[in-house]
Amino acid sequence: HNARLLADCPLDCPVIAAGNRNAADEIRALYAVSGKPLSVADNVMPAFQELDIDPARQAIRQVFIDRIVHAKGIDRAAAMFDAVLMPTPAAVMAGAKLLSEGTAAQTGLGPLVVIDIGGATTDVHPIAAGEAANEAIVQYGLPEPHDKRTVEGDLGMRHNARTIVETAGLERIAEDAVVSGAAVEDWLARIEANVEILPGDSKDRAVDRAMARAAIAIAMKRHAGSIRIAQTATGPVTVQQGKDLTRVAVLIGTGGALAHAADPAGILAAALGDDSDKASLRPRAPAMYVDRDYLLYAVGLLAEAEPDAAFAMATKGIGITGGESERRGSG
Repeated sequence: HNARLLADCPLDCPVIAAGNRNAADEIRALYAVSGKPLSVADNVMPAFQELDIDPARQAIRQVFIDRIVHAKGIDRAAAMFDAVLMPTPAAVMAGAKLLSEGTAAQTGLGPLVVIDIGGATTDVHPIAAGEAANEAIVQYGLPEPHDKRTVEGDLGMRHNARTIVETAGLERIAEDAVVSGAAVEDWLARIEANVEILPGDSKDRAVDRAMARAAIAIAMKRHAGSIRIAQTATGPVTVQQGKDLTRVAVLIGTGGALAHAADPAGILAAALGDDSDKASLRPRAPAMYVDRDYLLYAVGLLAEAEPDAAFAMATKGIGITGGESERRGSG
C-alpha cells in the first residue's frame, strides 16, 4: 500500500524499500511502471523484535553517492584517487562506532554518545544498547538499534537560532547568558541578517554559549529514552520507552560551538540528566571530551581503510586515555 502511494505521488525522489522480501518483486514492478528510482534492501525487521538496519543504511549511502555526489561533481574527482565517499553525518557515526567498539588490536571505549552541534542541526549519535536497568522495567515499543542517530533540524546555531531561543524560552537564554532579553534579540537579529556571523563581544559570546547549551540539552532530552509509571491489573509497573543512556561512560562533543568555546565542558554538561528530571534517561556521570580539531568525521572515513590508525588518531586527538574507571573519574 505505502509503496503504491509513493510510486503514484508527484515527488521525484529515490525510494528505498526495506520490507518483506516476498513483496519485493511486486514493488519493483510498480516502480518500473512509474519510472521512479528504486533500491531494494533487506527487511529492517526480519523477525519480531529483531532489527537489521545496516542494509538499509548502505542503500541510503549508495543513493547519496549516486545522486548528490554526482550532482556536485565529486565523483569525477574521486575517480582520480582511491577515495571513501560518505555523507558527513554517516562519517561521524562511523567514527563514534570505531571509538566505542575498537579494533581487532585495540580495545574500544564501550557505550558512548557523540553530540554534533552545527549551524543547521544538532545531531545525537549514541553507540549503546540502552537496555533497561533491571528486569522489573518493561520495555515499550520497537527495539532500538544499537547505533542510532537523530538529527534535530530545528536546533542549528545559525540557520535555526531563533527556534532554539523560542523552544528554550527567551528568559531562560537571557538568564543563562546573564544579559537582557533585548541583548538576546539583538544577537538573533544579526544572525538572521548574516548566518556566517561570529560573536563580536562578550555579550554575543554569552548568548551564543547559552544557545549552545539549550540546543544540546533539548537535543539530548529528545533523543534519550524516558520512564513512566503505568497502572496495570497487577499493580503499577515502570515502563521504559527509548534508550536508557544513564550509564553511558563517555560523552564526546563536536562542532564549532564547542570547538571554539572558552569552556566547552560547561556547554557539553547541558546534555546530562539529574535528579530534577528522573524520568529522562540522559547520561548522568560520563567522562566528557571535546573534538576541538573536527577529527571524528575524518576518523570515520579512515576507519574503513586503516581502523587501527583511525582509532589511534581519534584517542590522541580527542585526548582520551586510561581505562573505563579512569574515564568515569575524569567526568
